[in-house]
Amino acid sequence: MNSIKKHNAAKTMPKTERPISNSYWIIPEQFMAGEYPGQYSNEETRKKMDAFLEAGFNTFIDLTTPGERVPYEPLLREQARYYQKDVRYHRFTINDWGIPSPEKMRAIQNTIQESISNGGKIYIHCWAGIGRTGISVGCYLVEQGMSGEKALIEVNNLCHYASSPETAIQKEFVRKWVEQK
Repeated sequence: MNSIKKHNAAKTMPKTERPISNSYWIIPEQFMAGEYPGQYSNEETRKKMDAFLEAGFNTFIDLTTPGERVPYEPLLREQARYYQKDVRYHRFTINDWGIPSPEKMRAIQNTIQESISNGGKIYIHCWAGIGRTGISVGCYLVEQGMSGEKALIEVNNLCHYASSPETAIQKEFVRKWVEQK
């Protein structure tokens, strides 16, 4: 029996809507951040993957550590085959509550820029979409010319469901990212 199924989760979703509620747009219709898109149930994960695929997402940046959550990548690829869509999945492991090395953050930023340049639609996430995701979004905003302090304010304005990033060391990383550019 073929387990690939289409779920019409996003069928009537307007373009500016979000495939999952705990998420936010950094660049409308192109770059979104939020919580982990997988679930413990394969059926629920498929529904979320369908919502993302139907909304046109093709690049997923996962900031969680292996074993932290049930992996969604196999179901993402399975559903992408069903939809006949090419997807890119990138994992950049950052420990929860922690910060990445400057080299790892540079790789994350390069992946974001490459996807945007190629017309990709990106979803970046950690577990809750707050700490590690907030650092990455904050550094992206610094890359676009904001000061670290302004980037932190903007991330909090965008992230409507929690204070982001979470820890003092994460916020300091964003403030100092301008020195790494």
